Amino acid sequence: MTSVLLENIHSESPNNARVLIISDAAPHRNGVGAYYADLMNDLKPHISDIKMLSPEIIDNKWCGGWMLPLPGDNTQKVCLPNAFELQKNIRDYQPTVIIIPTPGLFGLTGAVLAKKNNIPVIIGFHTWFEKLAGLYWNRLQGGLTRTYFEWVHKALFRLSDQTLANSFEMVEIAVNSSAPNVGLMGTPLAQDLLTQPLKSIPKSISKVLFIGRIAAEKNVQSIIDAAKALPAITFTIAGDGPEREDVAEATLNLPNVKILGWVGRNDICELIDEHDLLVLPSKVESFGTVALEAMVRQRVVLVTEACGIVEWPALRKGLTVIGTGLELIKAIKDSAGLSEFELYRRCIVARKCALDHVEWNRHQWLQYLMLAESKTDRLSSSEASVSSSKLKVLP
Repeated sequence: MTSVLLENIHSESPNNARVLIISDAAPHRNGVGAYYADLMNDLKPHISDIKMLSPEIIDNKWCGGWMLPLPGDNTQKVCLPNAFELQKNIRDYQPTVIIIPTPGLFGLTGAVLAKKNNIPVIIGFHTWFEKLAGLYWNRLQGGLTRTYFEWVHKALFRLSDQTLANSFEMVEIAVNSSAPNVGLMGTPLAQDLLTQPLKSIPKSISKVLFIGRIAAEKNVQSIIDAAKALPAITFTIAGDGPEREDVAEATLNLPNVKILGWVGRNDICELIDEHDLLVLPSKVESFGTVALEAMVRQRVVLVTEACGIVEWPALRKGLTVIGTGLELIKAIKDSAGLSEFELYRRCIVARKCALDHVEWNRHQWLQYLMLAESKTDRLSSSEASVSSSKLKVLP
């Protein structure tokens, strides 16, 4: 497996960059929405300005265009943008760079308008939806869904000047899909996770937390199995999604399981601090931001090999990596048996790994933005992005 990193092109920040993010994901509603809300706060001190155009959820109502239910998940919406409104926003804001992080109609329309206005486009490639299709839809629906995403991803790649992926696997997928100028991005974190005073490192493991969408790819059933096998440990499941009712029903007779439902981003830090260990037992996970969030709060973190975060050698040092089956029960048992001193060591290492990653990601984004902001026209691939001679190949 190979991947690419951007070499140091300039040492100074792109202070003149005006960045516009056009996304189908509402801020903080899913992983992609949270990523760019956090990225905006992380980059603001270093660039001229940054703004996001996307649907919003106000008083539990989706706003920002015509809304249709998402097949297979009634907690999400398909949003149809007003192209004239988007064009007006682009004209008024006058961005020097446009970031498109989603393959929905907001993102596709935004990419088309960006090229029409001769504005450099960076595509954020976060989720391989084609792989998720079989988990949510039947054979016919899944086939149509895969066809759509294959088409829209190729369309976005053709419109882009730079494509950024959030794991080595996603970089390979983008390269194999003929995406131009593929680079690697890391993951930012919310400022409160970085700045809030740290709570005491756990001296033992008695409270386990899961935060995420309650959906097929998250493998929440393995957490239920662990709760049955480990009655002395308390399990908290926080999130919403198409399997929430099934999970609630399956845990009715488990007194050591608490179902919280959707948790706002402002409550994530406190929720992590209240627990000793976070689990992410996903079957498919492009990265797994919540694992990084728990690492920076000095908590023990268990993730599966399916999570993209484990592909980062520097982050893997702060994680316990398991399979997707009964290994979760054994891993929790093993963690509960660790000494106070070993728990302390693991949590200290986890925080340092997370902080180093956030700093590296900020540096990478600033360089990518500087490269894109310097363009005034759509340039040839050798001028528009990192040429093959400027890429480092990683194992």
